[in-house]
Amino acid sequence: MDDEVLTVEETSADQSLTTDAADEFSSIREHFEAGAELTEEETDKVADVAVEYLRELLGFFGETSCSIDEYDGDNGELILDVNGGDLAVLIGRHGRTLDALQLVLSSLMSSTLKFYYPIVVDIESYKTRRKSKVQGLAKAAASRARKQGRVAMAPMNAYERRLVHLALIDDDTVTTHSEGEDPNRRVVITAVH
Repeated sequence: MDDEVLTVEETSADQSLTTDAADEFSSIREHFEAGAELTEEETDKVADVAVEYLRELLGFFGETSCSIDEYDGDNGELILDVNGGDLAVLIGRHGRTLDALQLVLSSLMSSTLKFYYPIVVDIESYKTRRKSKVQGLAKAAASRARKQGRVAMAPMNAYERRLVHLALIDDDTVTTHSEGEDPNRRVVITAVH
């Protein structure tokens, strides 16, 4: 009986050492969590894994010949922009399928890296175009709010609501807040008198 316990303890110790040795991202995690800027080599290593996972996910949709452009976003996130092929199905209605794809990729990456690294998946620059459109809608709604006093925008996902808040954060003539429950949560813009 004591031999069995010893074997289990030895096995656990061996697995712990193997896990530590196999954690090839530990130094990257330490730099990232310390707030240090990752080196180009570290960023490339994270990007390579993300692109590999994304290619596997795209394969489930039958997309095997897409190109994936990778670049740094304005807020330090890694942006993976997929181009080529029949990709409309991957965007989905109002970008919901694209959001789900990004969530799955982020979960896979967090599990592999053992920390959250911000990654944005885009399809043929859909999110970039949508971001510009939402920012334009925010400014137009702010203009209406200054005349009418208060404007409730159409329901949006959390990412788009955040874009509205950020688009109007420096506008002293209006305030913004979100109200309602998902999926009907919306931004309300109120004029400041």
